[in-house]
Order: sequence, then structure tokens, then C-alpha cells
Amino acid sequence: MTYSPEKIAVIGSNSFSGAAFVNHALEKDSLVMGFSRSPEAPSIFLPYKKSRNLGSFQFFQTDLNRDLNSLMAVLDDFKPRYIVNFAAQAMVAESWANPDHWMMTNVVSSVRLHEALRKRDYFEKYVHVTTPEVYGSCSGNITEAAPFAPSTPYAVSRAAGDMSLMTYFKNYGFPVVMTRAANVYGAHQQLYRIIPRTILSAELGKKLQLHGGGHSVRSFIHIGDVCEATLEIARRAPVGEAYHLSTPLQISIRTLVERILQKMGVRFEDAVEVVGERPGKDAAYLLDSTKVRNALGWSDQITLDAGLAEVISWVKDNLQEIQRQPLDYIHKP
Repeated sequence: MTYSPEKIAVIGSNSFSGAAFVNHALEKDSLVMGFSRSPEAPSIFLPYKKSRNLGSFQFFQTDLNRDLNSLMAVLDDFKPRYIVNFAAQAMVAESWANPDHWMMTNVVSSVRLHEALRKRDYFEKYVHVTTPEVYGSCSGNITEAAPFAPSTPYAVSRAAGDMSLMTYFKNYGFPVVMTRAANVYGAHQQLYRIIPRTILSAELGKKLQLHGGGHSVRSFIHIGDVCEATLEIARRAPVGEAYHLSTPLQISIRTLVERILQKMGVRFEDAVEVVGERPGKDAAYLLDSTKVRNALGWSDQITLDAGLAEVISWVKDNLQEIQRQPLDYIHKP
């Protein structure tokens, strides 16, 4: 019998989570096609560039907002078994400046994609990677049944996209499953995110701006655990379901920063400047991940301390190359 590896299409393969998932799927001997609107990111942000199975990956540059037909033509030729979509305008605070850009990508263009996909029959599962921002600020652990109460343009756009997809599932049987992860982190992450930004600021002797004193509470989950769960959800989860990916550990941003600086031997007072809070910032996302643990037997394996040590090593080992990259978020409409 001839072995036929599973085919996976990854939309948004230039994103932190998308690139990590490409690497994870390649290590599981899948054939992977990646899509992004920009050329491939620098290798320092693409862990799959060092994969033993890099020859099983193909990259296709296309803009979901402007060239859906080209994307669909490649998908129709590739005929993936699973489609995993990480593509989104994903910055929260910046969504206030150009909310129409977030609505275009996360709602209009996404609906156009789903409308095209529902007419295809070659894929088994569409994994929609969305966000707990749709719930707004919550108290206590929240399950996947929690009502939506978005509080930023970004969150509104993701909630609209999620609700549209559920109508496609109910009316067309569209084979969607959704994931909502806690704050994801790991090596190769964008430099403006809180963990690499803290490490880099301390390494370069710069002051880190900590919004609102860092009192917001979050759960941080390593990208390796997220990738493992995402592939299992693609392979085994029933369609029409949503799954939270989180860890039991809840930590304030301030405590997280303190922990990083302690590992680096840097005093908090020397490295941090407290500034005003961002508008619409939610106080907590305390996700209940019981569902995915019970249904699929998944559990997080990488502790926060081990994960932070990994990112610190990545920054220090690649500091020269990292310093050549933009350190701040650059918006692309």
C-alpha cells in the first residue's frame, strides 16, 4: 500500500502561531501549504526553516483581502484534508485607530473565504483560530458556552466572524471547529509581544512601558502545547465545536514581568516604567479548558518557567539578528 501523507493548508503561515503550527505539522510528516499576504518572514521568526521535513512545505503569497481567487485556485489544486486559518488583523489597542481594516479582514474577507470554501468538498475540517477577546472582561473561569461581550473593535470583528461561521455550520453543515487560546508565547514570537519585549528591553537596558501597572490577569500557554492541541482538534474533534486552550496558572502581567526580570538578574525598578492603561483592555481571560482535556485527552506540558527560559535563550542567542528587525508593531491595512 502506498503511503499518502495528510495534507494541511495553513492560512496565515507568517504569523507566530501559524509558523509554529507549520513546523509542528511538518514534524508529524504532513504535507503543508502555507499562505500569507506578505513574503515569508525572516528565518528567525520561522521555526519550520530548520525542520528536517522542510521539503514537504510550500509557501504561496496571497492577500485574503485582495486575491481570494488565487488562494482558492491553489487550494483546489492542493486539496488539503485540513484547513487551519490563523489569518487575522490581531492587535487589540491598534484596532481603535482603523477599525474598518479589522472589519474588512476579520469579517468581510473571512466570510468571502467561507462562502467559497462551502462549495468545495475535498477538505474534512476547517479549524478557525479565534480569540477569547470575544467574551470581554470576565470573572471566574469561563467555558465555551459563555456569551459574547466584545469591548474593542478587534474583539467585535472576531465575534462577528465567529457568529457567521456558526450560521454556516447550522445551515450548510460547514465542517468548522474553533479554538480560543489564552495568551500564547514561545521562541520566534513577534518582538512587540509582552514576553519577548520584556526580555529584549532588559537585554538592551531600555525601560519597558507597563500599561496600567500590569494588573490585568492572564493565563500564558506555550505555543508547543497549542500546536499539539490544534492538530488533535483538526484530526479528531467533532465539527461545530469550540475549544479553549489554556493552563491552570493565572498570573498578572506585572508578576510575569517580575518573573522574567528575576530570571535575567534585572531589578524591576530599573527596567520598568508604569504608564496609563489602554482603552477597552479587559481585566481577565480565565479560560476553562476542561472540554478539550476531557474530549481529546490533551494537557499542557510546558511549564511557564521552562517556556520563559526558552524565550530568554532565543533572544540572547539571536540578539544581533533580532536588533536588525523592527521592534514595534507595523500596521498593514
